[in-house]
Amino acid sequence: MSRVAVVTGGTRGIGAAISVALKNAGYAVAANYAGNDEKANAFNGATGIPVFKWDVSDYASCGEGIAKVEAELGSIDVLVNNAGITRDAMFHKMTPQQWHEVVNTNLTGLFNMTHQVWGGMRDRSYGRIVNISSINGQKGQMGQANYSAAKAGDLGFTKALAQEGAAKNITVNAICPGYIGTEMVLAVPEKVLNERIIPQIPVGRLGEPEEVARCVVFLVSDDAGFITGSTLSANGGQLFV
Repeated sequence: MSRVAVVTGGTRGIGAAISVALKNAGYAVAANYAGNDEKANAFNGATGIPVFKWDVSDYASCGEGIAKVEAELGSIDVLVNNAGITRDAMFHKMTPQQWHEVVNTNLTGLFNMTHQVWGGMRDRSYGRIVNISSINGQKGQMGQANYSAAKAGDLGFTKALAQEGAAKNITVNAICPGYIGTEMVLAVPEKVLNERIIPQIPVGRLGEPEEVARCVVFLVSDDAGFITGSTLSANGGQLFV
């Protein structure tokens, strides 16, 4: 019987690539999404991966969503916390709403989701959790005090929870992508990409969503059972930590 994996923000961008890669690796995948029904349904039609709608920033909605996944697919073995949003602004112009929306999704969302599956993973003495952080959680980024703080918090969450899960055969790891060729990044003007972003990347190109997905597939595999509390940086050499 296939292990069950949930990918939050799993119908677009990096999340979609992760969902497809896990399906191709033999997992029964549930792809969560928050708002875009049209794109989620198109993703479901193209891949056959079931999609489930809930907001990871809402604890009760996460519980209801997880219950639906488990009723349809079975107990959850793998959780990929990928859902994330941006509300960029220079700090002197940043509103409390912009701060809270990003922190509630990008950091509190990890608690809301992981807390729902943690007990079951402990009971079964097996679990794989991968948190998608960001290069900007490692180095910071102007205009992203909210995003950088949340993504840095993801790394602390990963390290602390890894210590709690180790004795129960639950691994908890993080991935920090750099600039990846997603819809959001490719919307940046070509001149800005070519003159200001790509020159910062030693390999000379944007990453591909599938490259991040392959990192996830490895970290949730049995081959990675001795790796926990780690951060895997997939950034083309832009930052060494």
